[in-house]
Amino acid sequence: MKNIKGISAFVIVLICALFTLVVCSSSNKISDDEELIFKKENPPHEMKNYHEVPKNLVLIYDGGAHRSIQWNSEHFAPYVSTNINGDEKWLFDGFLFLEIKDGQGRGFASGYEKLPARKIEWENLLKNYFKEGNAIKALNDQIESVKKGSINNKNFTKRKIVISLPEPIPNQVDWGMLDGRPLRFSNKKDRLDACKWYINYAEELFKNSNLENVELVGFYWLAEEATNSRDLALDVANYIYSKKYDFYWIPYFNSDGYAEWNKLGFNVVYYQPNYFFNESIPYERLQETCDRAQKFQMNLEIEFDERALKNNKDWGYRLRDYLDVFEKNSVFDSLKVAYYQGGDAFYQLSKSNEPSDIKLHQRLTEVISR
Repeated sequence: MKNIKGISAFVIVLICALFTLVVCSSSNKISDDEELIFKKENPPHEMKNYHEVPKNLVLIYDGGAHRSIQWNSEHFAPYVSTNINGDEKWLFDGFLFLEIKDGQGRGFASGYEKLPARKIEWENLLKNYFKEGNAIKALNDQIESVKKGSINNKNFTKRKIVISLPEPIPNQVDWGMLDGRPLRFSNKKDRLDACKWYINYAEELFKNSNLENVELVGFYWLAEEATNSRDLALDVANYIYSKKYDFYWIPYFNSDGYAEWNKLGFNVVYYQPNYFFNESIPYERLQETCDRAQKFQMNLEIEFDERALKNNKDWGYRLRDYLDVFEKNSVFDSLKVAYYQGGDAFYQLSKSNEPSDIKLHQRLTEVISR
């Protein structure tokens, strides 16, 4: 009886030991698997830039019939250079050309119009950007005229051009024909093919323009949220990268997918605070945006429009808030900055005779030119 009890006790101890070993092994295996999975969670593409990212990127809305601004050489003048303490200095080194709708009922991304833009609207948008005396060509002309003046050209580099890429809106059936077949955007391949066609056409127009003072460095995904692009953006990104361009994105505050930008395929991303547009949004929003940008390794956007002017809403204080908080967080020294200006608020500030507008414009130009 004692032997049986002894054997039973031994068996129990042995079983417990084996159980402990199995549990520990399983636990270790789970840990190893988790570690291995984490190590495999790399970005879906090599996170690098094919071109130098502009330090200061200004958004130029152009191409819709509802726009009244003529982006000719004269209108670009305040964006290209300015006089600071008697010295002419270069300003914005990057220009993003974009449009959200054609002004005749069709939108270039989800949510702007009831009807989505078709191939003909996509094509006309690009033709507008490369029209003589307008947009990209006018910018190139203005830069050339400044170079012939008294400015110091020693440190001049070609201004960087980013062109917006319309969203192929899901389930659209009337986009148009490509290679003899109608594209239907319920089909992912058709959506991707439309994007490839647009990228190729933009590249062709740019090369044929023979512009000496600007370079095409990337494309901008117009949809500011990932809702309709999770299954598409990475494929578009891979095509853009195969052509050695960068893929830009500027999601709005709390946008769907903003924190997973690298998994979606983008490699140059700015985050919108969306503070300027509503006085009910607290000052703390700006610091929160800076904190998120640091956490998720994003650049930042400054936002204002014509309401910043004294004789409009006199919301210049909200633009100054951006500058104050960004300077406090060393944004201008460590990050790239995009500038949303509504239509041409920066131009309007440069032409204003109001002392507060002049002071605000001077502060902006000092930040941009340094």
